[in-house]
Amino acid sequence: MSFYSDIELKNIGFKKIGENCKISSKASFYFPKQISIGDNSRIDDFCVLSGKIEIGNNVHIANSCILYGGAEGIFINDFSGFAWGVRIIAGSDDYYGRAMIGPQVPKEFTNQTHIKVVIGKHVIVGTNSIIMPGVKLRNGTSILAMSLIKYSTDPWKIYSGNPAIVVGDRQKEVLNFEKKYHLMDK
Repeated sequence: MSFYSDIELKNIGFKKIGENCKISSKASFYFPKQISIGDNSRIDDFCVLSGKIEIGNNVHIANSCILYGGAEGIFINDFSGFAWGVRIIAGSDDYYGRAMIGPQVPKEFTNQTHIKVVIGKHVIVGTNSIIMPGVKLRNGTSILAMSLIKYSTDPWKIYSGNPAIVVGDRQKEVLNFEKKYHLMDK
């Protein structure tokens, strides 16, 4: 994998780019002036990020993920990660035929929905899962592969399915590792 250099990252024109970021030169960014990326975060090959997106520290976005922040945005807190092919969508067209669709149609003829998506700390989302507009994945949420998340989650629960349901509790040992990690910085 080929990563952008620090100089190349600055030239992309992000709203903010943190220290020690690793971003694939094969990732695509639309409206980078609306995208903030925190320290020690990584974005892999073939990812597409578009619209208002704020990425915290120590976040990993694996290959082929798509994040559509739209006007309201996607907010990703620290120590969260997304496996291959995850889709996070903060906006959608009207699928009921009450309006026209697509970016080529003037806005007065569309009925797009834009609702902020919030990803808490220590969230992990499995391969090919989809997070729909307005969802809040609360701290410690674990989403198993190929799940559809239509509703906000409870903290430290494990979800699976289409639509996803709770299938278990997630342990919180990761919080002890976070404390040790922060002690290394001092």
